[in-house]
Amino acid sequence: MTDPVLAAEGVTVRRGPDAVLDGVSLSVDPESRTLIQGESGAGKTTLFSVLGLLERPDSGVVTVNGRETNDLPERERARLRRSALGYVYQDFKLVPDLTARENAALPQDHAGDRDEDWLDELFDRLDVADLADRRPATLSGGEKQRVATARALANRPDVVLADEPTGQLDPGTADRLLDLLCSLQSEFGPALVVVSHDRSLVDRFPERRQLRDGRLVDP
Repeated sequence: MTDPVLAAEGVTVRRGPDAVLDGVSLSVDPESRTLIQGESGAGKTTLFSVLGLLERPDSGVVTVNGRETNDLPERERARLRRSALGYVYQDFKLVPDLTARENAALPQDHAGDRDEDWLDELFDRLDVADLADRRPATLSGGEKQRVATARALANRPDVVLADEPTGQLDPGTADRLLDLLCSLQSEFGPALVVVSHDRSLVDRFPERRQLRDGRLVDP
C-alpha cells in the first residue's frame, strides 16, 4: 500500500469562537488528483493554507511524506514547502518587479539550484516562452496563471496545491488552463489538490470531497 504524500488528521482551525475547519481528515496519494469543493466562506482557502504549511492548525496533524509538520520550526517548514509543495493561487501572487521567468524561477532560486532546462520545458509546454521577459502588469489573467503554474512546478514538487485557480479567468481560458495543468500533472507525476467552488471541474478529478460546515464530506 502506497503511503500518502500529504495527509491531514483531525485538523481544526478556529477564528475566535468559530471553527472554520472542524476535525478535517484527508489523505492524498502520490500522483492522485483531488478536488475539494465548497461554497464561498466554507473554509477552502484556510484548508489550502493548512495543507500547504502556510498556517498551523489549532489541533490535529498535517504530514508531508510521512513527516509530522505541526511542531517543526518555521525554517524546516519553509524547507518542506520549497522541496515538496507547489502552489497556484487565485490572485497569481506574481512579483511585479520580476519578469515572468524570474517569477517562475523563484522556488529554484530560494533552494539555490536554478534548472534552466526545466524552466525552458515548462515555458514551452505552457505556451508562455515568448513572454519570459515581460513583467506581470503586461500579461493577461490567463498568461499570469500559466506563469504561476510554471512556478508551482519549478521544483518538481510531490504535491501541487491550487486555490481557486480558475477564479479570475473566463470559462474558455479556464478550460485551457485546466487541460494544461492536468496534462502536466499526469506526465510529471505530482499529486494535484484543487480547492474550488467551480462545478465545471468535477469531471477532471477522480477524487472529490465537499467542504461543508468546516468538515469534509463525500459529494
